[in-house]
Amino acid sequence: MSRRTLLMSAAALAAAAPLAAAGVAGAAAARTPKVLVIGLDGALLNRIKDADAPHLDALMAAGLTSVSPLYADPMAPTLSGPGWSTIITGVWPDKHHVKDNAFTGNAFDRYPDFLTRIETAKPALSTYAVASWNPVTDTIFSAKVDTRVSTPDAEYDTGTTSRAAAELAGGNRDAVFVHLDNVDHAGHSYGAASSEYLAAIHGVDTQVGRLVAAVKGRATYGSEDWLIMITADHGHTDAGGHGGASAAERQTFLIATGGGITAGSTRYDIKMPDVAASALAHLGIAIAPAWGLDGRPLQQPTPDAFDTLRPKLQTRVDETGTGAAVLGFTHTPPAGWSIDNSAMGTGGVTEWRGWTFTTDEFWTAAERGQWRETNVRARNVFAVADGDEWVDKSYTGTFDSTLVSPAWPVTGGRTATLAYTTHYRQEAPQKGEVLVSYDGAAPVSVKTYTSDTVSVNESIALKVPAGASTAQVRFRYTGGNNWFWAVDGVSVTSG
Repeated sequence: MSRRTLLMSAAALAAAAPLAAAGVAGAAAARTPKVLVIGLDGALLNRIKDADAPHLDALMAAGLTSVSPLYADPMAPTLSGPGWSTIITGVWPDKHHVKDNAFTGNAFDRYPDFLTRIETAKPALSTYAVASWNPVTDTIFSAKVDTRVSTPDAEYDTGTTSRAAAELAGGNRDAVFVHLDNVDHAGHSYGAASSEYLAAIHGVDTQVGRLVAAVKGRATYGSEDWLIMITADHGHTDAGGHGGASAAERQTFLIATGGGITAGSTRYDIKMPDVAASALAHLGIAIAPAWGLDGRPLQQPTPDAFDTLRPKLQTRVDETGTGAAVLGFTHTPPAGWSIDNSAMGTGGVTEWRGWTFTTDEFWTAAERGQWRETNVRARNVFAVADGDEWVDKSYTGTFDSTLVSPAWPVTGGRTATLAYTTHYRQEAPQKGEVLVSYDGAAPVSVKTYTSDTVSVNESIALKVPAGASTAQVRFRYTGGNNWFWAVDGVSVTSG
């Protein structure tokens, strides 16, 4: 049974750091910007590194590489429909509403594909999409795209590659999307641990090399600035298959070159909606806040204080779910931050005793399938209070820990804005409370969480008292054997 038949059957059943430091070397010379996105369905980055893949290896050496985790249920399973929709529209499944490969109830009218956004913003630009899995070009990309080609089954990736190479070599396209399918087919048929899967990666590597050669062989290549991005919609288990919450199934990646990207760089802050946003930015299209994109351009990194802790991350102590070699937690706050554990119980699992700074790789491995995977709007290192995991070892008392921010400058008598991402799962008597203190006065509550709030960007208007000059934020989590609260990207800006 072909990969396409397998997936169709499943669908029916399911019905401000410096740019150079962040992996971008700087603005390119004044050349014509162009974009090529290549999607390798079901490809795992670690298996690409194991395979004979000289062209992909060369692209990693010439550009940036980033591993990016996907969601899992209940946001969406790790299937092709949700995966490609996320990459192509620049928003997560809770916005585009694709939950399976049937695309029922999708919100593409509200969150269109990035080629359609290009056509709307700059209709003079030429767009092209070709796919071996036809729903990509039949359903996700809209009819506004200049050319959409759904490769006939008999031609499969060979036909997709030939068509795309011809367009890249001889056409004058400004944005091109190419979907190649055979790695996923090998994953379903033989498993990601198989030699056949490695052979499929070798085959697609040759096809990627052909596409890149077509770009570089253009007569006008010297006057063009090509941003090339290579990504995947989901991973695969060793035995074969995807849709679940395992690390292998949730694994995606981005390889990107051109556009001033620093050669050989590694990024930890990139998420898959960034592909669409980066393509738009490279073509000089301003991203309107009203679009509601979750992606942000890789050319505009915005690291926060928590991200500075990555070099301080440690391996596990008590946590048995996480691999012994995985660097992923610390209780040491970044400069200016502190943790108040004066009311915190004793004992429990060391990693989760009070607020912890951690990563998706480390935290989700503690216990899968409990919504930790849907913390999609946090990036790189984030803060977690996890009473559920803390009680997995003998403890006394309750979980009561407060994360305290620096004192940010504000203007008395004016409105300031507190912004952060929050991912909160509720079970009584648990509570999450956000408090603000002005000039060291008693903290006042500005937000309380007592119900599920799944991966939300919060923005709270603060009425700064007359004469106040600083605002300090506290995140207090209380509970016991309940759930968790994750926070990231905290900032206070004065109006």
